[in-house]
Amino acid sequence: MRFRRRSSGEVEAVDPDQAEGAEQAPAAEVSDPRAEGPWDSSEVTLDPEDPSKVDLGGLVVTGKPGLELQLQVDEATGSVSGVVLAGEEGAVELRPFAAPRNGDIWADLRRAIAADVAQHGGTADDAEGPWGHELRVVMPVQLPDGQSATQPSRVLGIQGPRWLLRATLFGKPALEPAEDGEVETALREVVVVRGNDPLPPGEPLPMRVPPNAQRIDPGQ
Repeated sequence: MRFRRRSSGEVEAVDPDQAEGAEQAPAAEVSDPRAEGPWDSSEVTLDPEDPSKVDLGGLVVTGKPGLELQLQVDEATGSVSGVVLAGEEGAVELRPFAAPRNGDIWADLRRAIAADVAQHGGTADDAEGPWGHELRVVMPVQLPDGQSATQPSRVLGIQGPRWLLRATLFGKPALEPAEDGEVETALREVVVVRGNDPLPPGEPLPMRVPPNAQRIDPGQ
């Protein structure tokens, strides 16, 4: 007995004796951008005793040697608005959002991001990437010495069950994407915890600072 994935994402058993003629009329393969992650919490088993896993509420990330975990915290509320995994090659910023069970909020969010980039003097071009439609962004920045420069990035909208993970790649992953790059690998190991609370589409998933944040060292 072997298994195959239905277009709905479910897995069904296939009896080889009933698959006669399959070579003459092969079933169309379904492309799954998340076949290798990032994952929904229902798709993996998380070990609460695993010291490499950092539970941030709406996200669980895996500590990696050479990658530093940085939390973007709102000083007024103490809530975590974003998570950054940064290394020598580059970085990825992660922001999870609620999404409808059926529907695409990434198209609207992508247009809003492109408009904001243009308003700040940058450019944002649509492109096709390993996780579907993405934006290739170039923003003008000022260096510490006062010189002007540009910062390229790739903005991804990775869609899962009732959630959308916005991932922004900087550095080498923005210019020279690599399936086995340290940042891309870390991104694929991210787990999104949607929860059962009703949230309007586009609402950020709640994240928190871990109790042992002062002792977290993803490089170990």
